[in-house]
Amino acid sequence: MKISVIHGQTHKGNTYRLTHMLLEQLECKKEDISEFYVNGIGLCVGCAQCIYKDENLCPHRNGMLSIIKAMEEADVIIMDSPNYCMGMSGQLKNFCDHLGYRWMSHRPFDMRKKIGVGIATAAGMGAGKTAKAICSQMSWWSVGRTFRLAFALNAADWEEVSEKPMGKLKKKIRKLANKINRSYGRVKPGFKTRALFKMMALMHKNMAWNEIETAHWKDNGWIS
Repeated sequence: MKISVIHGQTHKGNTYRLTHMLLEQLECKKEDISEFYVNGIGLCVGCAQCIYKDENLCPHRNGMLSIIKAMEEADVIIMDSPNYCMGMSGQLKNFCDHLGYRWMSHRPFDMRKKIGVGIATAAGMGAGKTAKAICSQMSWWSVGRTFRLAFALNAADWEEVSEKPMGKLKKKIRKLANKINRSYGRVKPGFKTRALFKMMALMHKNMAWNEIETAHWKDNGWIS
């Protein structure tokens, strides 16, 4: 099982530790795990060159290539972020903005047999909303099956997490790890992913609003 982990922040706090608790229970070797931090990627300026012309024209392309390659090769993609103002970190959102051209509505890389995991923590509220937003991005990339791991720690620091919530967290992680281990190699995209992919195929076949994108769908054999 090859895993690509994308961290939404560089500091190794609560979310980072939760992610590593999950990694320890997945059936993979250390050398099969690739970890990345997205803080160094320049801000997306909305030039839309990636959509209308070529993703290689993005001014921040070099900072994205190694992550994209790892995502393409991975069986499991994990994205994590602490809850920042009821959402993912700005750095992680910026990373997702750079991959807008890979949405199913544009030029997706076929990820329908991959597993995606959105992880978020919060001292109080908001972790669930953040994990949901992360998984939404992966769904639009065509990731076949996504899981959420969100947890309110009721503490700002890991060392302050009391015994009871930590016990609940460990139980939740074990349950999720078992689901991922069982799903590995047997992913079947859900109804929403299949329906969206089919809808986007029809759109590119009938509307052909962007010749580059229509050619991409034809070259992959998704439309005749």
